[in-house]
Amino acid sequence: MGNTDVRVRGLAARAGGWSARHRWAAVGIWVLFVVLAMGLGSAAGRVDVDENDQLKGETHTAARIIADAGIEQPAGETVLIQAKGGNVRATSGEFRAAVTDVVAAVGATGKVTAVTSPYDTRTISRDGRSALVQFDMRGDADTAAERVAPVLDAVAGVQAKHGSLRIEEIGGASMKKQYDDAFGDDFKQAELSAVPVALGILLIAFGALVAALLPVALAVTAIMATMGLMGLVSHLQPMSDTANSVMLLVGMAVGVDYCLFYLRREREERDAGRDAGTALRIAAATSGRAVIVSGVTVCVAMAGMLFTGLATFEAMGLASLMVVAVAMVGSVTVLPALLSLLGERVEKGRIPFLRRRPRRGAPAESRFWTAVLRGVLARPLVSVVVAAGALLAVAAPALGMKTQQLTLDQEFGGSLPIVQTYNRVNDAFPGGSEPAQVVVRAKDIDAPEVRRALADFKERAISSGASRGPVDIRLEKGRDVALVSVPLVGGSDMDRAVKSLDKLRDEVRPATLGRVEGLQAPITGQVAGNKDFNDQLLGSVVPVFAFVVVFAFLLMLLSFRSLTVAITSIVLNLLSVGAAYGILVAVFQHGWGASLVGAEGVGAVVTWLPLFLFVILFGLSMDYHVFVVSRIREARMRGRSTKDAIQHGVVTTAGVVTSAAVIMVAVFAIFGTLSMQSMKQMGVGLAAAVLIDATVIRGVLLPAVMALLGERNWYLPKWLHRLPDLTHDESPEPVPAAPARAADERLTV
Repeated sequence: MGNTDVRVRGLAARAGGWSARHRWAAVGIWVLFVVLAMGLGSAAGRVDVDENDQLKGETHTAARIIADAGIEQPAGETVLIQAKGGNVRATSGEFRAAVTDVVAAVGATGKVTAVTSPYDTRTISRDGRSALVQFDMRGDADTAAERVAPVLDAVAGVQAKHGSLRIEEIGGASMKKQYDDAFGDDFKQAELSAVPVALGILLIAFGALVAALLPVALAVTAIMATMGLMGLVSHLQPMSDTANSVMLLVGMAVGVDYCLFYLRREREERDAGRDAGTALRIAAATSGRAVIVSGVTVCVAMAGMLFTGLATFEAMGLASLMVVAVAMVGSVTVLPALLSLLGERVEKGRIPFLRRRPRRGAPAESRFWTAVLRGVLARPLVSVVVAAGALLAVAAPALGMKTQQLTLDQEFGGSLPIVQTYNRVNDAFPGGSEPAQVVVRAKDIDAPEVRRALADFKERAISSGASRGPVDIRLEKGRDVALVSVPLVGGSDMDRAVKSLDKLRDEVRPATLGRVEGLQAPITGQVAGNKDFNDQLLGSVVPVFAFVVVFAFLLMLLSFRSLTVAITSIVLNLLSVGAAYGILVAVFQHGWGASLVGAEGVGAVVTWLPLFLFVILFGLSMDYHVFVVSRIREARMRGRSTKDAIQHGVVTTAGVVTSAAVIMVAVFAIFGTLSMQSMKQMGVGLAAAVLIDATVIRGVLLPAVMALLGERNWYLPKWLHRLPDLTHDESPEPVPAAPARAADERLTV
C-alpha cells in the first residue's frame, strides 16, 4: 500500500512527527537528559525523610522537644536472662553468675555504655524467672546496627556457658542487624528480578529480541533519570528507600506499558500494509495520545499521596509521579525516533516458533478475545450481571476490613529468631520492649510542683492499670526536660496497648502533669507512633479519595468529551479496587487460601496498604481503560456502529493489554514472594487487582456496559460543550490515496 497523506494534530502527533524527522537529535537529547539527571542528582546527594518530621501531633512534638534540647538518645539494647525450667530463679547463684557474666562480657566489647544490672534496676519478672540487663550502644543510634555484632557475639558466648538458662539480646540495633542479614537482599533481588522477567514476557509477546528490548530500555532509562531527579527534589521534599522501591515498581510497570502500546500500534499498522512513515504517524496520533492521557491521569492519582501529610507517603507520591511523567515523555519523544532509526531492524533477533506475524493487510486481532466478545456482545445484560456480581462477591469481605500496624511476629512469623525473643520479653515484661515515653518540658524541671506531678504520674500510671511498671524517670536538669519510660499493659497486643496509651494520654496525664502551668508532656514511643500514624492516615482518606476520583473524572471527561465514558471509567476502577480489597481481607485477615501464596492469616491488613493500593491501582487501571476506550472511540469515529467499534477496539487491543498485564502481574508477584507480610500483602494485592482489571473489567464488563449503553456512550450535555476539547489528537484510519486525488486528500477529525 502506498503512502497516505494524513494530517494529524495534537501534542502526541506533533511530538512523534518531530522525533521521527530529527531522530538523532531526539535520541541525543534523551541520553543527555538521563545522564544530566543522574549526574546532578548524584552531585546533590539525597536528603532522606527525618523520622522526627514523619508525623504530626504528639509524636512530632516530643521529637522536636528532644531535638531542641540537644538530647542524644542512644540505641538501647536489652539482654533477656530466663530460666528454661525447673526451680531456677533470679535469686539463685547460677542466675546471678549469668547476670554477672553478661554485664562483664558486653562491657568488655567497648561498644556499649550505661550497663545496668537487673538487681539494681529491679527489672525482674513477677514470677522471678526472667531478668533484663540493659545498656546503650555507643555512637550514633542510626548506625548502631553496624557496630552491634561484637556485642551479639559476647552474649552468645555467655549463652554457651549457661545451658540451663536462655540468654538472648534484643533491641533496635540487634533487630535491624538480624533483619538486614535475613532480608536485606530480598528487596534488591526482587528489584533486579523485575527486568529479566519483563524482558522474558516481552520476548514471548513480540517474538523478536530488538522489539522486546525497546520497552525495557525505555523503562530502565526512565527509572535511572528519575533516581537522579529524586536526589535534586529531595532537597525540597525528602525521599526514602521505600519511595525508591515504589518508584522502581511503578516505573517498570508504566515504562514498559507505554512503550508496548506505542510499539504494538506501529507494528499493527505496518502489518496492515502501511509504509513505515504512515504507520509511525498513526501510532503517534493514537497510541501516543492514549499514553499522554493515561500518563497525566496516573500522575494525578499519584499526586493524591501528597494530601496525606505523611512524609513517607509524600515521598512515594512524588517519586511515582516523576517516573510516570519521565516515562510518558520518553514514550512520545525518543521512542518514535528509535523506531524510525531501526525501521525493519526492529524485527531483528527473531525467536523461532514465537509470534508469527499476520499476513500483510490482515487485522491483528486476538482469536480468544474475539470468541469471548462474541458471547459478551450477544448477551450484554447477562454479562454485566454475572461479571459485576462476581466482583461484588469478591469485594464483599472488604466491608469487614481491619487495619493495623503489624507487630514483629505478624510481620515475620517464626522466620526470625529475634521474634521469639521479642515475644518472650513481652510475656515476661508486658510492654517492656516497646514502652511509651513521656517527654516532659517545664520552665524548671526541678521545681517542687513538677517533681510532685512526676511522682503522681508514676504512681497513677500503675494504679490506673495502664502499666505494671517499672516506670523510669530520667531528669535532664540542665535542659529542663524529663524522660519518663512507661511499659504499657498489652505488650505486643496492639489493641490492648493502644487502650493503655489512651488511658495515659486522656486520664493519667491531665490528672497529674496537666495541673502544672506551662508544662508540656507529649507521649511518644512505638505504640504512640503507630497510633498517630494510623489517625493521620485515616484523616487523609477522604481528601485523597476525593482528589483522585474528581480529577480522574475531569481528565476522562475532557479527553473523551463523554459524560458516560467518564462515569463508567470511575465506577469500573472503583469496582476493581474493591475486588482487590476483598482479596486482601480474605487472604490476610481471614486466612482463606493464605497458604497458596505462602502467606499467613495475620488477622489484619497493614494500615498504609488500602490507601496506597487505591492510589496506585486507580492510576494504573487508567492505562488499560484509556487505551481500550481510545481504540473504541477511534473506530466509532471512522463510521463503525458502536457495537462493531466495541468489538474492534477490544479484540485489537487485547494482545497488548494482556502482555502489559502479565508483565505487571509478574513484577508485582515478585514482591509477593518476600518474607515480610506487609510486602507480601502489597504484591498480592497489586497483582490480583491488575489481573482482574485486564480480564474481567476490560474484557467483559467494559464492553458489556458499553454495548448496553449504545449511542449513549458518547453523551455530553450541551452545557458541557464549552469545556476544552482534548480529543483532536485522534487520527482516523488512513485510506489509500487514489492517483487522481492523492495530492488533495486530507483526512482529519
